[in-house]
Parts: sequence; structure tokens; C-alpha cells
Amino acid sequence: MRLFLLDGMALIYRAHFAFITNPIRNSKGINTSALYGFINTLLTIIQKEQPTHLGVAFDTHAPTARHIKFPAYKAQRDATPEELLAAIPHVKRLCQAFQIPVLELDGYEADDIIGTLAHRADSEGGFHTYMVTPDKDFSQLVSPTTSIWRPGRKGTDHEVLDVATILQQWEVSRTDQVIDILGLWGDAADNIPGVPGVGEKTAKKLIAQWDSIENLLAHATQVKGKLGENLQAYADQALLSKDLATIQIDVPIHSSWDDLKLSPYPEKDIKELFAEFEFRTLTKRLFPDASTSAADATATSETPDETTTRNDIRSTPHEYHIADSPASLAQLIDELAQQSSFCFDTETTSLDPFEARLLGIAFSWKAHHGWYLPLDEGAGLPQALRDIFASSREKIGHNLKYDLAVLAQHDVPCEGPFFDTMLAHSLLHPEQRHGMDRLAESYLHYTPIKFSEIAQTPDAPAANDDLFAFAATPSANKKNLSVAHIPLETLAEYATEDADVTWQLASLLRQELATAQQTEIFSQIESPLLPVLVRMEQQGIAIDLAALRLVGQQLQSTIESLTSAIHQHAGKAFNLNSPKQLGEILFNQLQLADKAKKTTTGQYKTDEATLAALSGTHPIIEQILEYREASKLKSTYVDALPTHLQHKTGRIHTTFHQLVAATGRLASSDPNIQNIPVRSALGKQIRQAFIPAAGCTLLSCDYSQIELRIMAALSGDPGMIQAFQENLDVHRATAAKVYGVPLEEVTKDMRNHAKMVNFGIIYGISAFGLSQRLGIPRADAAKLIDTYFAEYPGIKQFMENTIAQAREQGYIATLSGRRRALPDLQSSNQNIRGNAERAAINTPIQGTAADMIKLAMIRIDALLRDGGYRSRLLLQVHDELVFDLHSEEQELIPRILDHMQNALPLPHQVPILVESGTGANWLVAH
Repeated sequence: MRLFLLDGMALIYRAHFAFITNPIRNSKGINTSALYGFINTLLTIIQKEQPTHLGVAFDTHAPTARHIKFPAYKAQRDATPEELLAAIPHVKRLCQAFQIPVLELDGYEADDIIGTLAHRADSEGGFHTYMVTPDKDFSQLVSPTTSIWRPGRKGTDHEVLDVATILQQWEVSRTDQVIDILGLWGDAADNIPGVPGVGEKTAKKLIAQWDSIENLLAHATQVKGKLGENLQAYADQALLSKDLATIQIDVPIHSSWDDLKLSPYPEKDIKELFAEFEFRTLTKRLFPDASTSAADATATSETPDETTTRNDIRSTPHEYHIADSPASLAQLIDELAQQSSFCFDTETTSLDPFEARLLGIAFSWKAHHGWYLPLDEGAGLPQALRDIFASSREKIGHNLKYDLAVLAQHDVPCEGPFFDTMLAHSLLHPEQRHGMDRLAESYLHYTPIKFSEIAQTPDAPAANDDLFAFAATPSANKKNLSVAHIPLETLAEYATEDADVTWQLASLLRQELATAQQTEIFSQIESPLLPVLVRMEQQGIAIDLAALRLVGQQLQSTIESLTSAIHQHAGKAFNLNSPKQLGEILFNQLQLADKAKKTTTGQYKTDEATLAALSGTHPIIEQILEYREASKLKSTYVDALPTHLQHKTGRIHTTFHQLVAATGRLASSDPNIQNIPVRSALGKQIRQAFIPAAGCTLLSCDYSQIELRIMAALSGDPGMIQAFQENLDVHRATAAKVYGVPLEEVTKDMRNHAKMVNFGIIYGISAFGLSQRLGIPRADAAKLIDTYFAEYPGIKQFMENTIAQAREQGYIATLSGRRRALPDLQSSNQNIRGNAERAAINTPIQGTAADMIKLAMIRIDALLRDGGYRSRLLLQVHDELVFDLHSEEQELIPRILDHMQNALPLPHQVPILVESGTGANWLVAH
């Protein structure tokens, strides 16, 4: 997933002053430069970078900890121009129109909010984060999964600054050393003093020699001359400057990833906003007709490195043919039939496989050679070509899942083996981008034809126009372009080049997979899973709209009942969604806290963390939290799920993603089935709207405590292994050990505490974190963890050995051999290193669970297909598989369970248990 975090204020300043000599004004004389420039950057990101998640961070007027520590912080800055200040509310309106969250928090700068979310994404995995800012300070946060996306200036393209770039620019060995350089050098823009007499070059030289400010100051007497004297005299100022320059990564910002997920924007709202500010050109450019190719579905645009010689279609001899006659078609089929492997790429009219019309197919099986087969609407493929697709020849492609889905919709069977270059690169480099254009430039030093180059019309702006001629559909994160007017020869060259480039990439990626010892993971798990996911996506799942409406009515009734109860406690009606009014009720009227926290504007804080801390003080607190949960469930799921129904099938067809998480766990989107809540009573009700097809029941098969079983197997701890082998309640058994009581005397609270420790250990929970979750003193939580490790010494040893092994070899592996690089284990930054250590512990466990369920899916799919069964695999959700089980195929249940339980046997004979259930809806089955 691709997370873009925009430094709102920095981008507004940049845009305003970019037009300072010739400001953009509408007919009312309003300066729209800042808004226009911000929109330009935002559209560039949405359209070219295809983010999955996006947020815009702003500063507030409230003082920060930096101002308190150093009152002169930013004090030298000129007053912000009034026209720029006037633009800020409109920029926020723009964000709201695009349904992009505005991120701001009193007491913290936008830098700190971005730093915190980037750090959180880095820690949790599955994201590559791009910090959109011209500010050099962000260099300190760059990591293998976090980059700076720096907007271009004066017509130049943007830059993406990765770890290698930062290390080179700052002449450091680690990105966190940027803070040390800033501490010595200072920052005139922020009025950070640094050390007198130390400029950029001197600071870099000193840190290169002494590694950090602290080490430098400890040896300041060894630095000769005036420089050494200044270091000694201004040591405290240097440390203060470093502190001021350090971007915080622990801001209490509670935005979830769902909040940041890019969603379809309402055309009406944006058009009205554009009309208000007279952005007519932008309006025309943002809403064109739709079409693109499969390879472009994941393409990204990146400026080539000008220092490297790169070829393109004009400088590279090539031989491309069009099969536009019976003779040429016969030649294509004859040559294809002689190949054991070939690459293909579909050209279509939509990125929704259910809506796409197949315009043509490009083929390649030799570098710089290829064919394009144009297809008339409704014509279909010749039988000889259909036979080739159905044969055991290897099929290569980029984002093959889309191509296979398109072929399936056109009734063209396509059998493996498959080699998807996007998947291969994702497995090798999960932190990078995987678009075909980028891979071509990186691996082949070749710049493919951009779609914008061939999609020109007399009314379209130039392809290099930074304001975008072509719009993106945020929900699909893919380009949305028209090919209706493109001449056949032009489209054929573009499409065939895609197939040719992908063929060449496959050869190089094969070698890289072998070098990284990932060939088996790719060929035995990821590639065979590809068609399984296609079939699952094509199948979809039925929704009972009446049941969903009923859940919605129940939630609405709950919302109204809670509203009434809350108003009764308050003694009057008020707007529950108004933090100001709620704060006054809780803290002025009910006086629930002696020293209630306020924002700088004097408004009481009423966020979830604040309310959770007041839990138990008054019934109104639990009711407010329940009200918020019910409201979110209704808007996020009940109201949203019907919008995902496919009109042709009447079913929901989620999209599965194989390798967005570094651990290999599957994810889904449009809708995100994985996020349907299951823990709360309210959340569970949503599952009852998912129903089987006619003649079927839903079958749910769920691995029981699989991550704990894997931890027991990998650690070899005899106590935990015994608990599973004797089929004990592992949480009750753990509680008995930790609290030193017989099993029959374990209380519910003891078991809950043990359960939290069991699962928390997998994710490296600290005593502080455990104390927060359990609501107990930190000392008690620490004692609980210590006792746990004393009773399960094998787990403690496993964790220590795993971290040491990962640090030594630079990566950690799952039981199947899936690798995850962890370079941050070498970081001198304790926070960064700690996150890497937690990833080292979690990855073998979570990654092995991911491999296990993927292998099970492959084998179960083969069982259903080979046996000619009518039952179908529909969903994968965490450790659960959901099926349409035909009423006459009940005998499948034990066979499915057997495949799941034996997909990946665990060491030390740790048993694998799969729990199953059937029912008329998902709630009953689960």
C-alpha cells in the first residue's frame, strides 16, 4: 500500500510564493495561487502516484513543546501574508471535497504528525510512505519504507528521495544523523541556533568523524582551535538544537488507516469548488472518459536518472507486428504454438474486469520482438489461440491478475504456470514501487512509452503539463484514460512494447529470485495462488440487502437510544458530534475530571483516548464510546457495502492483494473485507448480511490460535507445546502458570490477562503497553511479563535468538523460507531499532501463518476444480476461509479441514486445529 502524507502548510507556502510575481486571481480579485498550486500537487499525486492512503497535515496556532523549550523558535519569521492565510480554509475545504482527512493537533507541528504516521506505517508494515514536502528536515525520517516526495520547481519533475539519496546528500551513514548535522549547523528557517562557526560542510565533516553530537561533545577537547572552543562553550545549545530539530514520532494522533484510505470523491462537490474559484481548465482535465491497459493498472511515473543513458522505443531496434489479417493471425498462432513460454498483455476499455471490453492482446517471447492482435467488439478469440491460453505453456505478465480476470470475463480459460513480474518484484522488494515503467527504467535502463504520450487529442493539454490532462479514479488507484481515438498502429506499438519489456524483466527477476533463494516461495506459493484469487474475485459473495438494512435499522435504533440516554444523563439535549458541546457537558456540568485537558482554544479534549481514560467514572462515558462505535459501523459498513455491489452479478467482488504486507499476509480492498469488525457485538451483526448462493450454505473454516501454535513450534518451548498437544485452553493454561494457581481456579480476569500477554508477546508488547491495555500499574504488568518468560523460557530464548540471527544475516525468514530484510536492526536510533526487533519476532510467526493459509487455498482450490464440485472458495479473512458449500457436498468439510491442517506441518508435532461452522449467513457460520 502507498501512503502519502502531505505537509499542508509547506505546500501552501511554496505554491503562494511560486506565483508571487504573477499571482493567479479570479474575477472577484481573490488570490487563488496557493489553492491552485496545492490542487496541482494533489492531483499529481493522486493521478501519477496512485496512493492507497492519503492525509494532509497542518500546523495549528497553539504553541508546541519546541516553543516552550526555546521561546525564540521560529520567532524571526515574517508575518504570514494575509492572502496566504485566507487560502488555508479553502485548501481544507478542498481536502474535504476529495474526502481526504485534514490532520492537525494542538501542541504539535505538521512535521510531527507526519513523522508519527510514517513511523507507525513503518512499524506495522504493508506500506511505503511518501512524505510530500520541500522541507529538508524530513530527511531524518527516511527509511527503506519511507521516502520524501519533493515537489518539482520551475517546471522540473518531482524527486523521490530514498535512503541512498539522503545518505549521499548529507554525507552520512545513517539517516538519523541528519538530526545531528542540523543540531550543529542550525536552521535559519526555524531559528534553531546550532553552534556558532559551524556551517553545513563543517557539520557534515564532524558527524562523519564522530558519529553523533553526543559523542562529538564528549571528545570536544580533541577538536582544535576556535571550533573546539565553540563546541565546548555551546554544548548545551548544540543539544538543544538537536532536540528542536528532531521530528516527533509519538504524537497522540488517533487517525486509523481506514480514515486515511483514499475513497471515491463526489464529483459534484469538487466541480462546485472549482467553479467557485473559476478553475475551468482543471474541471475539464479531472473528469475525462475511461480506459487503459492492464499493465498500466499498476504503472507509476518516475523521472529517469539523467546521469544514466536510457533507451526508448526510438533508439532501440525492434520488430513488432500486427495480426490484422488471416495470414498474419495464422503466423502469430503458429509461432506462439512453438513456444514453451510467452508474455501477454491485454488492452481494455476499463480497469473493472466486469466492465472491460477487450480491445486487443499483445504478445512477446523474444526481446525486442512482439505481436499485437486487435479484436473487434464481440469477436472472441480463435479456437487455436484459446487452446494456447488453456495449455501448460508458461504465461508471463505484469499485474497478471487483471489480465486473467479479463480473459475469464470473455470466457477464455487460461492455465498456469504463471510468472507475474509485479509479484516477483513485490516479493523481492516489498518496500519499493512495482510499476512496469519504473522496473523498466531500473532494470533495463529503458523508458517505455507513457500512455499520456499516445492519448493526445486536440483538446488535451501537453503530456508534460504538470496540471494533468488525465484523472485517476481514487477507489481503483489506477489511470482512467480514453483510447477510442488512438490509431491502431500507435496503440499496437504501445501495447506490444509493454509485453516486450515485461518479457525482458521476467528473465532478470528470475535470476534475482534465485539469488535471494525465493524461487520456491514464488513458484510454490505466490504464482499458484494468483489464479485462485482471480476465481475468488470473480465469484464474489452474496449480500442480503434486507438483512443489511435491518442491521442498519438496529444500529440507528441503538444510536437513537444511546443519544436519549446520554441526553438524560446530561440533563439536556445537545449535539453529540460536537466536541465543544460534549466537553462542556462532561467537564463543566458533570465535572468528571478535576483537571480536564483542553486545547489551546480553550475547548475540552473529547477524543477516544481521553474518554477511555475516564471509563468507569460515569455511565455516560461508556454510552458515548458505544454511540461512536455504532455511528462508525453504520456509516463505514452498513451504508457503504451496498455501493460495492456489482450490477451485473448482484454480488460483492472484493480485490485481494498478495504482497502488500512484508509478512506475506493477504489484504483486500473495494471493499476491505478484512476490516469488518468481529470482536464487538455490534460489529458481528454486519456479518449476518453475507449470505450463500442458492442451494448452498456458508462454510467458515478458521485456524484456531494459529500464531500462538507457530510461536510454540518455532520456540520449542515444552510448556506451551504441551498445552497445545493436550488440547488445553492455552490462555487458561498460561494464566494457571503465571498466577501459580490450578487450572480450575483460573478466573475470567486471569484468563483475559494471560490472553493479552500471549498475543502481546508476538508483537513485542512492553510493560507500559500491557499496563495500558489491562488497566493495571506498569510494575504489575512488568511482573506479569517476567513471570510469563520464567514459565515459558523457550519463548524468551526464541525471541533473543531470532533478533540476533536477523541482525547477523540482515533478514528474517518464515518456516517456508520467505525472507524479510530488516536493515534497521543496525540502527543506532533506539526507537527505530526496537521496531525492527519487534518485526524480527513477529515476521516468522505471522509470515508462516500467511504461507500456511495460502498453501491451503491452493490445494483446496485444486480439490474443488479437479473434483468438479459446485462448492466455491469465496473469501480469505485473516486466518479464516469462507466457502459457498453446496447442499449436496457436505462430504467436502473434512477434506477441506484436512487440507488446512496439513498445509504446512509445524515442528515439534505442534497440532494445528481448524474450527468450522456452517450457516445461512456468515455470522451463524463463524
